[in-house]
Amino acid sequence: MFETVLIANRGEIALRVLRACKELGVRTAVVYSAADADSAAVRLADQAVRIGPASSRRSYLNAAAVVEAARQVGAQAVHPGYGFLSEDADFAEICADNGLTFIGPPPAVMAALADKSSARALMSRAGLPLSPGSVAPVPTAAAAAEVADAVGYPVIVKAAAGGGGRGMTVVRSPGELRRAYTRTRAAAQAAFGDDRVYVERYLTEARHVEVQVLCDAHGNGVHLGTRDCSVQRRHQKLVEEAPAPALPAAVLDTIAETALRGALEVGFVGAGTLEFLVDAEEKFHFLEINCRIQVEHPVTEMVTGIDLVHEQLHIAAGVPLRWRQQEIRLHGVAVECRVNTEDPGRGFAPTPGRLERFTPPGGPFTRVDTHASAGYLVGPWYDSLLAKVIVWAPDRELALNRLERALDEFDIAGPGVHTTIPFVRRVLDDAAFRKGRYTTGLVDRLLAAPAPGPTVTPAPRTAPAADPDATHRRTR
Repeated sequence: MFETVLIANRGEIALRVLRACKELGVRTAVVYSAADADSAAVRLADQAVRIGPASSRRSYLNAAAVVEAARQVGAQAVHPGYGFLSEDADFAEICADNGLTFIGPPPAVMAALADKSSARALMSRAGLPLSPGSVAPVPTAAAAAEVADAVGYPVIVKAAAGGGGRGMTVVRSPGELRRAYTRTRAAAQAAFGDDRVYVERYLTEARHVEVQVLCDAHGNGVHLGTRDCSVQRRHQKLVEEAPAPALPAAVLDTIAETALRGALEVGFVGAGTLEFLVDAEEKFHFLEINCRIQVEHPVTEMVTGIDLVHEQLHIAAGVPLRWRQQEIRLHGVAVECRVNTEDPGRGFAPTPGRLERFTPPGGPFTRVDTHASAGYLVGPWYDSLLAKVIVWAPDRELALNRLERALDEFDIAGPGVHTTIPFVRRVLDDAAFRKGRYTTGLVDRLLAAPAPGPTVTPAPRTAPAADPDATHRRTR
């Protein structure tokens, strides 16, 4: 095992990795920007290195500064978390050139899989089913139109180098295609420095099902079952659960086994996630592979009892996989919701501000992954994820009830600060969601419907003056 690991990230994932390292007896070092000087990760790490100002491009995305920090603290490995440099093959190669172990797949494998068009080609050769569309990038709008005509509308134009829900445009008719193609290429160039795009059939009523895999450098691999991530807005997930509900066990087993076969075929190493779309006929189609730990990894941990970050560290250190497929058992149901500092009533606009109150929920089988506390300043510089609430129960109904109870307990308040908790409650109240028969269209359907008004309970006559922040804390 490594003596020192540098954590090249921030927020809740930096804290999550830090805790895993400490549990394994590994010294921890974190990098931080000027905006995160007072963060929990900086406070708890054995060492901390400031690498730049608040701007992520000049700090967390500055590969040279991260590598120099690793050299300063004597780290043998770098854990990139998720986002930032976590799927940057060039960064992984720079780490290798400087004698550092990048905790993730080998650079060549990551480069092939980070390119979505290349990943589709590799998985197609490995026998995984793809959504109808182009495998190679389409060089012109005319070529894109030919693909769209062949597979049928609606289609989705995707950046080959895309990620994080960016670089995608849904096209519902031929008249929209040329403009969407041009706009997506321009957005891809601006975001990723790569304007290549491909086109595939857009499944309007699909389930987004993903499979967690662990693969070592010795050719061994296991899958840890499925997760459903269909509750998403603009391809950004809001609620996730394991295992995927309301699908036959045989279908879920086939998806999971197919995912593991694909990962092993392409030489994947580490903890990864293969994502699929499942259509109304329960046929599944490969979507993409993520070469990093996922935001939603805790639900898999809750139903398997396996610490995925521990496994990442062991695999990166060259330890043969400690599990065999027959040893993996799924128990019960876990559900996670993301608590973002966004205002659902204003198009999910970010709402930075200082938290005057922050009291996470507790109770049995309730986990909260967060880096925040009372007094924490939610800045405008980074992702708006504030916390993740994860619950476990023997069955799905109790798990959903437990999540509702946990959200009722979560007390967050600060001037101008809103969270996505009220919208998550709407999801939990939705009849289709409660039955487990929802699709990626759920959020759009809820947004198109009138939002329910706040529930007002008459106060007793002897009640004290109203708390002006109470509606933010308790409104559904």
